[in-house]
Amino acid sequence: MPPLTGELHLSYGFLPKKSESSIVTLDIGGQLFQTTRQTLDQAGSKSLLSMLSDPSTYPSGVRFVDRDPEIFSVLLSLLRTGYLPSKAKDFDLQDLVFEAQFYGLENLLVSSLSNPSQFDALNLEKSLILSLGGRDPPSAIATTTYGSVHVAHGSKITSFDWSLRRKSTILTRFNAVDSILALSPSVAAVGATDISGLQILDLDKGFVRETLNWDNATKSSSTVQAIGSSPEFLFTSFESGRRNSSSILVFDLQGSFRPVAEIGHSEIYGADLDSAIPATKLKWVSGRNLLMASGSHSGPSGVIGNIKLWDIRSANVAWEVKEQVDCFSDVTVSDDLSAIFKVGVNSGEVFFADIRKLNVDNPWICLGGGRMGIKGKKEGAGCKIESHGNQVFCSKGGDMELWSEVLIGTKTNEDGLDERVFRRNLMGRIKDMGGSKITNLAFGGNKMVVTRKDQQSVEGFIGQPLKLHRSDGKLKRLLLHNSLLTIIDASQYTGAEAQVLEEKAIKDSLNGAATLWETRQNQVFSPLKDSRGSPKGHACGHFQSHNP
Repeated sequence: MPPLTGELHLSYGFLPKKSESSIVTLDIGGQLFQTTRQTLDQAGSKSLLSMLSDPSTYPSGVRFVDRDPEIFSVLLSLLRTGYLPSKAKDFDLQDLVFEAQFYGLENLLVSSLSNPSQFDALNLEKSLILSLGGRDPPSAIATTTYGSVHVAHGSKITSFDWSLRRKSTILTRFNAVDSILALSPSVAAVGATDISGLQILDLDKGFVRETLNWDNATKSSSTVQAIGSSPEFLFTSFESGRRNSSSILVFDLQGSFRPVAEIGHSEIYGADLDSAIPATKLKWVSGRNLLMASGSHSGPSGVIGNIKLWDIRSANVAWEVKEQVDCFSDVTVSDDLSAIFKVGVNSGEVFFADIRKLNVDNPWICLGGGRMGIKGKKEGAGCKIESHGNQVFCSKGGDMELWSEVLIGTKTNEDGLDERVFRRNLMGRIKDMGGSKITNLAFGGNKMVVTRKDQQSVEGFIGQPLKLHRSDGKLKRLLLHNSLLTIIDASQYTGAEAQVLEEKAIKDSLNGAATLWETRQNQVFSPLKDSRGSPKGHACGHFQSHNP
């Protein structure tokens, strides 16, 4: 018998409703639920629940669906409020996903559980480890807006859905995938540095939709060095098989993948090796309609490179800097912060350049207290740096630094722009960090995903809600904002009042008030303990400093 068996006439002592009433009665697995047509219509016109609420299909009576009533009560709360109730944590996530798919509510569930607006950089915790098949460690990683993850390892690509519970693996024609960009949850652009062509892969069915190439002057192969995208275009950095020329091609991303422009075409002339350094990172700056392209080369004189901002409409360079003294190990650009960030390959320090004032001889400002000493060895080799929202993440070995701009007590410079201050924090709990060197990091939904050297797995970090604990007989809440901790007494507040109180505390902290202390690199939380010495509550009680 199919789950949906049709209509049952009112019974169980319920009074019949008028046909024009907006109230709908559902019998889910033997349990009655009453709601309104307007609530069920929140599921969307193509969902089962919207069909059940249609008076032309079911003018009266109880609609019966042979499904789990307890999970349905959770999904009904989601329709009513837009949020999952607290009892949702009692169910396995996969069970919620299966039921949401049956009713046509998966998009609402995704929006509730993996919404990018829920990303909380200061409150991330390592929540799960995603295992990969085979012996190859991850070489590249890509994410989608709502948290699907695609991991390249060897010649394979393993995809995880937004819940990170379901996975599938396909084989590619590459010996090893070096670049991957998610175009959708089921489509990715993939390339390698040793085999010609950029492939557009259907990850669900495992076949190649398109193969895109660069017809270089030497008629040799064209290998992929980097991939990027904007809402309209797909950008690919190619290098010729002879490694004497490079270019960035712009493809139409609206279905045809036809080439629409070529920028950054360069050739090696004589011994001038840096004249054709291919871009190994591409990132779109949507607020300024510019494409950031960066690449570096290691030679006898050290590491040299360049960073360019391209205007793709005119195919001209809007800004360029050549790196020689402390070239970047990695570089990123933040549209939200209007800044370019790099980690120096020699110093290991993080630097930023304000996009609003790049027309200076040296735009870089060191965030590590002005230290720019080069110690004779590559302290920053292998470090990764990425921006997400208004935060910047930089890996240092097996640890992760989080840089945030502090909007307190800023001064105005001579050029009329505010002086900018950034604060560093070490990410996550102590037990979450350390270990093998971080090789990739990416962001999607409310998650950050990380891969490590020689590890056949992916680590998932998810923001955890603020927790409460009792101290001195009072209930207190800890608020982290812009590297500041504010403690407020929330014992006499509930519901909307508590939310208003939190918003006020955050506003006060931004104005420099009610700030108790700042977190620093050598300071950590230690858990509260009861009279017997046992851990009590969440590790956010008193504050303890450890000297290095």
